[in-house]
Amino acid sequence: MKKTTWIVLGVVVLAILYLWSSYNSLVSLNEGADAQWAKVETQYQRRVDLIPNLVSSVKGILTQEQTIFSDIAEARTKYGGATDTESKVEAANQIESSLSRLLVIMENYPQLQSSTNVRDLMTGLEGTENRISVERTRYNDYIRDYNLATKRFPKSLIAASFGFDERSYFEAERGAETAPVVNLE
Repeated sequence: MKKTTWIVLGVVVLAILYLWSSYNSLVSLNEGADAQWAKVETQYQRRVDLIPNLVSSVKGILTQEQTIFSDIAEARTKYGGATDTESKVEAANQIESSLSRLLVIMENYPQLQSSTNVRDLMTGLEGTENRISVERTRYNDYIRDYNLATKRFPKSLIAASFGFDERSYFEAERGAETAPVVNLE
């Protein structure tokens, strides 16, 4: 065989190896993002599981705040019925909004703050909220790495060819930076 044939064959083999390696790295990044989202969902589920205990502990004292309890129940139901990432994020944001309103109200009731049961549940909820925050941050880190890999040339050509599309970051709901205002009068 001629020397040029070997060179062409070598270039083709290198191109195939690069394609193979790039495809596998995109699959790994995509699966890593899915696995990290599952961790976020695990923490969401932990929160959803803690809420009924907290609500039942507080419900008897806060009889005039029934709308918050129904909002929380509705948000939990919405989360349970969510089938995709976008709707789960929306439902989780609704849960957060309702919970933050409940927490503001609870601060105004000293008898709640002195209840051991409520304090224990609040501590568990705080821990869960911290875990959710950590897992969301890690999820966004995975998404950043994945999105960068799908956008950088020449891997972007491979990503487009095999259907590796850009994925959405987890973003807080609009207005989440503003603390809820609750008027008890």
